[in-house]
Amino acid sequence: MDNWQMANVLSEAQPYIMKYRGKTMVVKYGGNAMINGELKKGVMDDLVTLTLLGVRVVLVHGGGPEINTALYKIGKEAEFVDGLRKTDAETMEVVQQVLAGKVNKDLVALLRGHGVGLCGMDGDMLHCHKKKDGPDLGFVGDITRIDVTLVSYLLDSGFIPVIATVGMDKNGTPYNINADTAACKLAVELKAAKLITMTDVAGLLRDKDDDATLIPQVDVEEVADLIKTGVIAGGMIPKIQGCVEAIEDGVTEAAIIDGRMPHSVLMEIFSNRGSGTLFYKKG
Repeated sequence: MDNWQMANVLSEAQPYIMKYRGKTMVVKYGGNAMINGELKKGVMDDLVTLTLLGVRVVLVHGGGPEINTALYKIGKEAEFVDGLRKTDAETMEVVQQVLAGKVNKDLVALLRGHGVGLCGMDGDMLHCHKKKDGPDLGFVGDITRIDVTLVSYLLDSGFIPVIATVGMDKNGTPYNINADTAACKLAVELKAAKLITMTDVAGLLRDKDDDATLIPQVDVEEVADLIKTGVIAGGMIPKIQGCVEAIEDGVTEAAIIDGRMPHSVLMEIFSNRGSGTLFYKKG
């Protein structure tokens, strides 16, 4: 990039830097984008850049592929029901070890002193009870209360809270919590300006097999029709419903972006075109 191009990039980014400085942003990170070491380092570098520019960043992460690998090593097969991991006592122990242990600390290390590792049990952040609706999934929890005191303190101190989504009930029993759901509810509780969900696809596509059919912006009022017509389907449904719920409850914007693309977070925030699908509410 020559000097002229660099000047154009900075000029385009300036209004967005001003827009988000001092604002809170929740980033949900997971899926196969976490497996590629170079991509993972790039995402963490981008989050540090956001922090240095004055954005208050909260990172909520999953770790499904790593959990599956750990289960395989002990001869246990991963089981899913309607996209949720069936979590017996042995699996729950692995989830805690992998999510709150290795995955969390690997991300903190890549943030080079800017991150603080947490799980939802810390400070009773993600208080939950056993999931009651649908089939019995074992130690899978639904959030009943969120306490962001600890997260807010870390943000005020200039750190990036890095949150593994293991919560607990009133008896201190740990539960596996869906990371997309946790990110949405944390964004609402923190009154975030933006929720970003990183995925393994380009965003919302009219044709799931053609990235050229990316829908760049969607009014939340259109989501029900897009589900009815099958444009939003499968695993995208809970992710997008979470975005809609967050916006309806006060989050200004939500975006689903391509975690496989280098610097997709910075492009989503600081460029006119973004890097995925932006959800918003007219008004």
